[in-house]
Amino acid sequence: MEADYVIVGAGSAGCAVAYRLAEAGQSVLVIEHGGTDAGPIIQMPAALSYPMNMKRYDWGYVSEPEPHLGGRRLVCPRGKVVGGSSSINGMVYVRGHAHDFDHWADSGVQGWAYADVLPYFKRMENWHDCGHGGDPAWRGTDGPLHVTRGPRTNPLFHAFVEAGRQAGYPVTQDYNGQQQEGFGPFEQTVWKGRRWSAANAYLKPALTRPNCDLVRGLVERVVMEDGRAVGVALASGQVVRARREVILAASSINSPKILMLSGIGPAAHLAEHGIDVIVDRPGVGGNLQDHLEMYIQFASKQPITLYKHWNIFSKAMIGAQWLFTKTGLGASNNFESCGFIRSRAGISYPDIQFHFLPIAVRYDGQTAAEGHGFQAHTGPMRSVSRGRVSLRSADPGDDPKIAFNYMSDPQDWDEFRTCIRLTREIFAQEAMAPFVKHEIQPGSAAQSDDALDDAIREHAESAYHPCGTCKMGRMDDPDAVVDPQGRVIGVDGLRVVDSSVFPRITNGNLNGPSIMTGEKMADHILGRDPLPPSNDAPWVHPSWETAQR
Repeated sequence: MEADYVIVGAGSAGCAVAYRLAEAGQSVLVIEHGGTDAGPIIQMPAALSYPMNMKRYDWGYVSEPEPHLGGRRLVCPRGKVVGGSSSINGMVYVRGHAHDFDHWADSGVQGWAYADVLPYFKRMENWHDCGHGGDPAWRGTDGPLHVTRGPRTNPLFHAFVEAGRQAGYPVTQDYNGQQQEGFGPFEQTVWKGRRWSAANAYLKPALTRPNCDLVRGLVERVVMEDGRAVGVALASGQVVRARREVILAASSINSPKILMLSGIGPAAHLAEHGIDVIVDRPGVGGNLQDHLEMYIQFASKQPITLYKHWNIFSKAMIGAQWLFTKTGLGASNNFESCGFIRSRAGISYPDIQFHFLPIAVRYDGQTAAEGHGFQAHTGPMRSVSRGRVSLRSADPGDDPKIAFNYMSDPQDWDEFRTCIRLTREIFAQEAMAPFVKHEIQPGSAAQSDDALDDAIREHAESAYHPCGTCKMGRMDDPDAVVDPQGRVIGVDGLRVVDSSVFPRITNGNLNGPSIMTGEKMADHILGRDPLPPSNDAPWVHPSWETAQR
């Protein structure tokens, strides 16, 4: 088996790259270890808590004991299925803030400022305003990725946004447009009632072309000859050869693992596992980042939450309606209102995100708390803590070690406490008064810094946004793994194109920026001039230097 380009991983970025390379007439082989994404468990948006907790679809990764979270091991779901994590995620669509990408450019990643990436967000989007308004000039309308908004029929969605307004924050009609900061409707990658994953948007159309194929297999390492990547070795013993390039899009966990197994990484660490060092890149596996969040939960005075459907009969009815009509509660991820705010004056753009959900429940769907309730997921967007992905052994079948090192910096504790206190203030507004009964988590008794720290230590969970482990940077940056075109420094014919290349985590959910990265990297791979930069200027709070809201 061989092709011009061999792509490892049929996830968010890999599917986008496959689509664009095949569209340009190149022969493409996509290798994915996971199986099919067919069936209602993945395709029904409201069933999102199931696939991310099933071994069939998830790699099942767990962090090392986190020293600053009481030694807890946190789950780190990654999609092991066609579509990758876009087939098991919460379908929330956030581009990230303009200043996230400007920060990338300022850190030495030339060509990745917001002006450079906005045209790619537009190219990939097929945006539907769903009657809620928005910023059409800032959005794309003929790309492969459908982006919609939930119906927001539950009054709690509107009460949450109104509470944000009453607390003094802006309301924004399109946080993915000119103005991210504020409260408003959430967007989702759902189309005609189905999960619109990267597989549905990109890979399946690409596979209808004669020059694109999908192969199932576990990639153990990149095959190198004279300093050049010429293919990949599969666990089956087969070698898949690339006439032009090998492209890693295997996730921020598996891309660095494959590089290290191939002899590209921190020399001492590779030697420790008996792996011949081809290129000493100390940054491989480092710079690991994530969003940590807590669910601030309240009991509801009124029986209008999704808890009324928390029974087998109701779930069966919702499932049947979705199965036959692709409508009803099953057709939404039920994250339909959100907020982005700044934690204090002097920060120029939001560093706190809110996902509002009209039920009080764990993300894995296992536990509903105290009957009727609702919650806001919240946490700091730009934690300064950094972790590392490293090898457990030289056996490709072994899971890597994932040490996030969450909350290892005192600044993270200050920011997280601020998140909780600002969230409580929003729920204390008049708009929420008809609904708020009492606080469930962390509970109104937790007021002091120490009490909040205890709650964070016990209850904080990953938002499942790992990134940064094959950092983009300048050629002379010792921590960089790839250059701004995704080329692995020190190796020919090898690129990394997924969220592992992010120099710093973006503001919000990562699926949108991951797909955008694949879109942009495809032009670099093809040797095309990038799309012309945009002149659109994002909204920044006029008093950000002196006011928190």
